[in-house]
Amino acid sequence: MAKILGVKFKNTAKTYYFAPQEGEDYAEKSGVIVETAKGLEYGTVVFGVKEVDDKEIVHPLKPVVRKATEKDEKTIKENQKKIPSAMEFANEKIAELNLKMKLIGCEYAFDGKKIVFFFTADNRIDFRELVKVLAAKFHVRIELRQIGIRDETKLLGGIAPCGRECCCSKSLTDFGKVTIKMAKNQGLHLNPGKISGLCGRLMCCLEYENDYYAEVFKKMPKLGATVGTPEGDGVVISNDMLKLISKVKISKGDGSEVYKDFPVDRLRFKKAKSDDDDDDKTVSEDMKKILD
Repeated sequence: MAKILGVKFKNTAKTYYFAPQEGEDYAEKSGVIVETAKGLEYGTVVFGVKEVDDKEIVHPLKPVVRKATEKDEKTIKENQKKIPSAMEFANEKIAELNLKMKLIGCEYAFDGKKIVFFFTADNRIDFRELVKVLAAKFHVRIELRQIGIRDETKLLGGIAPCGRECCCSKSLTDFGKVTIKMAKNQGLHLNPGKISGLCGRLMCCLEYENDYYAEVFKKMPKLGATVGTPEGDGVVISNDMLKLISKVKISKGDGSEVYKDFPVDRLRFKKAKSDDDDDDKTVSEDMKKILD
């Protein structure tokens, strides 16, 4: 068994494990200084010291150097205050150098010896001259890091179409693979405005319950399919994937039409085989724009 301490950095959702100092207790949400591959960093305790099986961690664990002091907390606040002016200066120089890039954010290393600028761009950017200008201004090591459109939303955050904070900035630890197939499994209309997030890509939440919907999808009749019901043949109008109920339009002999709900186990229809014709190759041009 190994003792670990759970720590998060900045506003990320991912929890990292560190080796606590022997005999120390760490309160949740308190600050700690830890050793990372990037050097010393400030983190926030997610959970206190606990023991886990050695198989659950990757050895060797980086150590917790110390609990954060008032001086450390002050350093973090001072670094945060420097960000707006650093962003303003960098944006001015990007405009002067006519670089086709969009600056998203920046962060100071805990020790103040490095500044990382995050940007997006449609193509590769030659930012060597920009690095020289920024280094001459701030007298620290400068790193420019190009990120994708999903990472941009994760960094900036925002309110998703559901009314909650974006999953990528609030709770996701890593981006999963999201496909059109997942939207089809849930019976969603393939309207880009309905199934894409703030980043313009497919919503991450489509992946959450995909295992369930993928299994149920195989049991449900297709929309528009002709099915047999206890009251005669009809056409499927809609499916309730949670209740396993299909709404069917039945045409009567007198020309009238009746709409009724039937449990899927009371319908007769030919179950579809694995539907692999929607592997993102048969979607519209509008839909292709929101695919990763």
